[in-house]
Amino acid sequence: MRIIGIDPGYGIMGWAIVDSPMEIIACGCIETEAGEPFEQRLLIIHRELSKIIVKYRPDAAAVERLFFARNSTTALDVAKAMGVILLTLKLHEIPHSEYTPIQVKRTLTGYGRATKEQIQHMIKRIFKMKTSDLKDDVTDAISVAACHCLMGKSFKLVHISESK
Repeated sequence: MRIIGIDPGYGIMGWAIVDSPMEIIACGCIETEAGEPFEQRLLIIHRELSKIIVKYRPDAAAVERLFFARNSTTALDVAKAMGVILLTLKLHEIPHSEYTPIQVKRTLTGYGRATKEQIQHMIKRIFKMKTSDLKDDVTDAISVAACHCLMGKSFKLVHISESK
């Protein structure tokens, strides 16, 4: 099964194509310029995500579900980008699942409050990477795709200790 993992955003949207069992095919970011009209930025996200979908033909999508407690303006704009992402997936008939950051962290490390460093460490181990010099948005997209793959598996990973 081929999964597209998506870390939603309107300035930077991370994406990753992952084949199960656990092989990264491609990853990157869709970036939009802050000075562009917001509607243009949303159109860029739609067009670029469509190109990725057509090129890699994922069977399903895993999207990080966002939670904002502070900045409502940012939350509304990210929600608009999320709407464009979900519409684009629907137009390409790709089913999607959403995972909270806590679900992703718990699935990958066994601890829902794992640090970014712990997540990066697990991504390196899971995908047998020599380095994890990736943008946080790309790491998040890989993480959510890995979470989706692992949610249906019966094996368990070696978890990072919850105590710190």
